[in-house]
Amino acid sequence: MIKLPRFIGLRYIRAKRDNQFLSFVSGFSFIGMMLGVLALVVVLSVMNGFDRELKGRLLAVIPHGFINTSPATEDWQGLATAASEHPDVRGAAPFIEGFGLLSHRGVNMDVGLVAVAPEVEGQVSVIEQHMIAGRLADLQAGEYGIVLGRITASRLRANVGDKITLTLPEVNITPAGAFPRSKRFTLLGVFKVGAQVDQSLAIMHLADGQKLFKLGNKVHGVRLAFNDIYQAEAGLKQIQASLPMPTDIKSWAQTQGSLFQAMKMEKIMIAIMLFLIVAVAAFNVVTSLVLMVADKRGDIAVLRTMGLTAGQVMAVFVTQGMVLGGMGIALGLLLGLPLAYWIGDISRFIESLSGQQLFDPNIYFIAELPSELRPGDIAVVTLLALLITLLATLYPAYRASRIEPAEALRYE
Repeated sequence: MIKLPRFIGLRYIRAKRDNQFLSFVSGFSFIGMMLGVLALVVVLSVMNGFDRELKGRLLAVIPHGFINTSPATEDWQGLATAASEHPDVRGAAPFIEGFGLLSHRGVNMDVGLVAVAPEVEGQVSVIEQHMIAGRLADLQAGEYGIVLGRITASRLRANVGDKITLTLPEVNITPAGAFPRSKRFTLLGVFKVGAQVDQSLAIMHLADGQKLFKLGNKVHGVRLAFNDIYQAEAGLKQIQASLPMPTDIKSWAQTQGSLFQAMKMEKIMIAIMLFLIVAVAAFNVVTSLVLMVADKRGDIAVLRTMGLTAGQVMAVFVTQGMVLGGMGIALGLLLGLPLAYWIGDISRFIESLSGQQLFDPNIYFIAELPSELRPGDIAVVTLLALLITLLATLYPAYRASRIEPAEALRYE
């Protein structure tokens, strides 16, 4: 008797229906559930891929932590040595940072300026490994060379060896009047990371930065690389507490946190919008079951007279709705998982057929769709879709359980 409601619910699904409209609504709810789950799996996997690519490329280039001294310090070696005593610190290097405007061939671009010591910069950054023209080691003190990201160099229409004007947000007071401070630099190298730094970062030698920003022999502080980037913030606090001088600390989570938070929020909002597809499919499940209840009033009355309880009648239609929705969810996963896994290969195949590049790396930083399937996301999508389907079955099933046998059979 316990399996009877399940048997009847499954029998209603397999049975041929005279009501074509009812069959259409049921099929539409099935297809809607399948498409909703498929879209969720693929889009969330692509968003995960973008997140992975951005973090992997950006965090390989930018330092994991910053220790700024106030005022600027001359003894950056002592600061670096003290920071390197922390067991999680992998490397330390001095830096000077600021902002400026680059000009070349009538094109202007604002960039972040970083002055580094090329001989130790490799301890905290992998820029040298991403050089596509020149080398970071080409930066020499006093020669006023500069290294730019690929997109910056492309927009400025600058090639290695070209002279680029750097203007600082300061003015020089001269007898002839006030003029912005500017300096001519020679483009010595171009790097390509595949992240936002390709269009926002300019690198120069530490000694040139000291002269440019009038710091003498001082630097703004040191940049650190940690063995575990997720322990950077805790490590920085421990280092700060051990230093005798007043310092300010910043981790990558603070300097880049807004970007990653924005991506996380975008992923959540896209998931919510895609769940609306599942919700629409669930409303179709409601409609399908309501029509089924109206179509089976006589059957329900007979079953009630044969001893089926109200709860068992509810179970019949809950089973029917859950099986209908579950099949849509299962097919959505069956199609969505391989599509998400091979989305990069599929995009390349489409490019080869059409001869068009879907993703211009000059605009998107990538050449193909990245994807990363995460079991947690798949589990959340599946469970929420099943929960929405279950909630959708409750009202029609309750309506069916309230049918009175005598009233239903009066007109049979």
